[in-house]
Amino acid sequence: MNSIQISLIFILATIPLQMNAQEDIIYNEAKVPEYKLPDPLVMQNGNQVEHVEDWINLRRPEILKLFQQEIYGQVPTPLLMTDFKILERSDIALEQKAIRKQVKLTLELQGKTLDIHILIYLPKDIENPHIFLGYNFYGNQTIIDDQAILITDAWVKDSEAIGTSNNQASEDSRGKRHHRWPVESIIDNGFGLATIYYGDIDPDKNDFSDGAHALLYQSGQTKPASHEWGAISAWAWGLSRAMDYLQVDAEHTESKVIVMGHSRLGKTSLWAGALDERFDLVISNNSGSGGAALFRRTYGETAEVLNTNFPHWFCDNFKAYSNNENSLPIDQHMLIALIAPRPVYIASAQEDRWADPKGEYLSGYHAGPVYQLFGKDVLSNPNPPPANAPRHTSIGYHIRDGGHDVKDYDWQQFIKFAKKHLE
Repeated sequence: MNSIQISLIFILATIPLQMNAQEDIIYNEAKVPEYKLPDPLVMQNGNQVEHVEDWINLRRPEILKLFQQEIYGQVPTPLLMTDFKILERSDIALEQKAIRKQVKLTLELQGKTLDIHILIYLPKDIENPHIFLGYNFYGNQTIIDDQAILITDAWVKDSEAIGTSNNQASEDSRGKRHHRWPVESIIDNGFGLATIYYGDIDPDKNDFSDGAHALLYQSGQTKPASHEWGAISAWAWGLSRAMDYLQVDAEHTESKVIVMGHSRLGKTSLWAGALDERFDLVISNNSGSGGAALFRRTYGETAEVLNTNFPHWFCDNFKAYSNNENSLPIDQHMLIALIAPRPVYIASAQEDRWADPKGEYLSGYHAGPVYQLFGKDVLSNPNPPPANAPRHTSIGYHIRDGGHDVKDYDWQQFIKFAKKHLE
């Protein structure tokens, strides 16, 4: 089965889901309703933010709290890595130009244990290389055809194209997502790569009896409270646990870390970057609604669609905003603003109308005043740039040809952006 056939299967599989959730999807810019965005520099008491200190000490905390309470949910109590173990290591990976490590992180609380498996490639002869950190969708073994990679034994979605069945991965899944992960190019450019199967943290299904959530339940609790973490918050929390490890292993204690995610995991990378200021740079690829796209535009995927099809992604409080986006006290430009002054990159695709490319751009544009408070360069034009004409200001952006995917072009821009802002 070739890549075109696989893409067609994916598209056909998602159409019923989208159309059943909401019959009148807006794909016409003329039908986007009028809206007014909350001002990220006006505090809840009406006072204007005029100084960096006001943003850091006053406005940023209240915006972060609103996102925790109304959209993503709050982690109920701290839970940190208790141990890690190097399961496998090779200093001659990728034809001897890389180090490969496979690491198991262990988190334990009240007799319950969660293991997170990280696959890492590092360029040889570079001390503390900058590292791209991101989740994969079907297991670490899918990102490259490397027989040494351990196959995940966690629950995975069934996919004939990927090589998973009965919710288990198999040898057939090796390298099936290599086109999304140009590992050799990343290494050749002097960067490292760390990736985790997101199901290690929380299997992507509407079931809160497994994954990270179950570790933090109080006696008798079977699901998060209405303001507590959904799956996206759990996945963001898992990225921070990976960061814990990266900062204690001597091979990369001084590495700068770039958190990157695609689609629902692009939503996750933005939220992780907002929560954890240790991430030096944040990348969102085709993240759409609940990610970079403005909710108030109700273009493509909406709050109602998210709450209908993916009720486990967000906290229960978010359900109050289905068909009610204008009542949100926040919008996604404020999520981008929470990352300031660190660089953030937003990537869109022309054919990915479901993710509202213009709405993704506008979030970056409207986050600009907060970045300007820090003296950063920002997106200055309210109109998105043409395809394949990237902008590499502190808030970076591109829209490329094609659809919902991670392409070589995307990675080329991510690497250029990281080199510009981190080196």
